[in-house]
Amino acid sequence: MKPRKFTPAHNSKELAELVCSNSLKSTSPDKASGILKKEMLQLDSLIINSAYSCQLPAGGALAVDRQKFSKEVSRKIKNNPLIQVIEEEVLSIEEETTTPTIIATGPLTSSNLSNNIEEFIGKENLSFYDSISPIVSYESLDNDHCFRASRYEENEGDYINCTLNESEYALFHRTLIESEKIEFHKFEKPNYFEGCLPIEVMAERGFETLRFGPMKPVGLTDPKTGKRPFAVVQLRKENSNESMWNLVGFQTKMKIKDQKEALSCIPALKKAEFLRFGSIHRNTYINSPGVILNTLQSQKNPLIFFAGQITGVEGYSESAAMGLIAGINSSRVFKNLEPIVFPIKSALGCLTKYISDSTNKKIQPMNINLGLFDIKKPKKNIEKIKKSSRESINEINMRNQIELDLV
Repeated sequence: MKPRKFTPAHNSKELAELVCSNSLKSTSPDKASGILKKEMLQLDSLIINSAYSCQLPAGGALAVDRQKFSKEVSRKIKNNPLIQVIEEEVLSIEEETTTPTIIATGPLTSSNLSNNIEEFIGKENLSFYDSISPIVSYESLDNDHCFRASRYEENEGDYINCTLNESEYALFHRTLIESEKIEFHKFEKPNYFEGCLPIEVMAERGFETLRFGPMKPVGLTDPKTGKRPFAVVQLRKENSNESMWNLVGFQTKMKIKDQKEALSCIPALKKAEFLRFGSIHRNTYINSPGVILNTLQSQKNPLIFFAGQITGVEGYSESAAMGLIAGINSSRVFKNLEPIVFPIKSALGCLTKYISDSTNKKIQPMNINLGLFDIKKPKKNIEKIKKSSRESINEINMRNQIELDLV
């Protein structure tokens, strides 16, 4: 619906605008996130391919220059002769459609369509609150209180680490606790996704919580002291010329003046210039079990597919993965072929099983993780998981191509 209408969190006219982190997480082949990306690349994912073409150094993570990434995805879509882009708000689902339709409206679905989706699926949409990390300018950092390094690496790394000693951390923690937060309306109930908690919520859980979360100092040695800091705030680059850096894991719902006061307690950020403050927005997703099949077709009308974060997955790669599956299956249905159920030996299959398994009565948004794979002691059996993942996707690719060629 952009640019005619924007959500509270979006402001770019381009497609694929990243409004939270600029990282698509780990590319390590030994981690679930890396396995998922590998599968998506095997299926020629537009999103993952575009991300790699706009990649920024970020250790083992796939971080992107968010503006370049958005423009790259927009360019590929708008230059595709088979795609017509219509920039207007859709207000309702065509429930009796006879043509495959994918609903991928994101976690910030507009109220009219959100209400219509709720009527269509016959269940209430669940909601949780997701927040955006602040961004600071590089020039405004105090280099006497930070150093470049990635965890467990001896050479200069891809992150800027802002150090705090125990008394500095105590002041920061206390300021977070005392900060003024954005108030919720009476009809709203906070239901945070555990993997994306605001820093002030973590602070309220205990003095040490942040030090075991986004401020953990493990794997880092301050070259100025030769010791591990008491706590660190990691900054990750936002753009290729390194003029903008975001605070990793520092989502917040504090008011702006309180953000300034709290973050200035971090010595390296004492005089920081904030290019973007943290904010909060409402995310909605479907309680998919019993509503959406493991092919991402809706139970009510198999010609209507759901994709993206609205299905109950969490994360950029995971959301794009659901779009990939919905795209493949809607294409197959259009050609009168059976939709593909991705095997649970694959990351794609694990995710679709999680959101569609009718034995789950109520789900929370889920990132891909090794625990979703149907295998005992997944960390010890990582090579087996990687092998079965690769074989599963190769088999699907081959089957899909052969059947499409026959058509």
